[in-house]
Amino acid sequence: MADINTRSAKKLERIGRAKRQQMKAVYRILDPEVVEPGASHFCALAVMTKAPRAGQVKTRLVPPLTPDEAAQLNVCFLRDTAAAISQACGEHARGIAVYTPVGAEAEYIDILPRGFQLVPQRGEGFGERLALAVEDLFQIGFASVCLIDSDSPSIPAKSYLDAARLLSIQGDRVVIGPSDDGGYYLIGLNKMQRRLFEKIDWSTERVLAQTKQRAAELDVEDKLLSPGYDVDDRAALRRLCDELLGDDAKSTITIAPNTREFLRALIAQKEL
Repeated sequence: MADINTRSAKKLERIGRAKRQQMKAVYRILDPEVVEPGASHFCALAVMTKAPRAGQVKTRLVPPLTPDEAAQLNVCFLRDTAAAISQACGEHARGIAVYTPVGAEAEYIDILPRGFQLVPQRGEGFGERLALAVEDLFQIGFASVCLIDSDSPSIPAKSYLDAARLLSIQGDRVVIGPSDDGGYYLIGLNKMQRRLFEKIDWSTERVLAQTKQRAAELDVEDKLLSPGYDVDDRAALRRLCDELLGDDAKSTITIAPNTREFLRALIAQKEL
């Protein structure tokens, strides 16, 4: 029995080592202490992500979903958001995943497109994590930074492209993608402005208004993108199903294909 356990442990170790090597071949992990050559020519389109583990992501959707279904839906959201970011990158932006926890790098294999780069999250509270992500990306050398949530899979690539374009125009500004719940799905800066993340009532309907107020206090111009919505409760999930699978879904046929197919299969399964 001991020999079997030893062989099993060694096999798991080999598998883990192989996955780490595969991950390194696909994604580069950027170090905020090291300036990335050429980064100053790019906007960092950075999705904030937590490793998609059952019971740890999309918990407000349990029920109606099971923890495993919620985690799978989270994977689809991230795939669709990352794909839209990739479409927006072109010659002027790079796709980044600012992830947590450290050690979960291999979990993003087959989720993020090739060419994406990884940056570990730092900090405790939500506002601190956002501020430190912006700080790290500027330290790496990017000319501008957009932080993007992973809860809004129906945001089109055009919104990310518009954000990068607005930030490339001379002059300090903040670009915000407003969400219907009073928050935002994107915040972009071309200069570090820590106060934009301080004394904000996170996870409330006051986030957008307070952020705009901070920008006014800093005398920084704010530009708003087309609105979107976060999918973090039952009502928003129903809205997403209507958008992607309802009678008018043909108008959004190119939006969120992974999420669309997962929801279609899930609904068909639950109706059996």
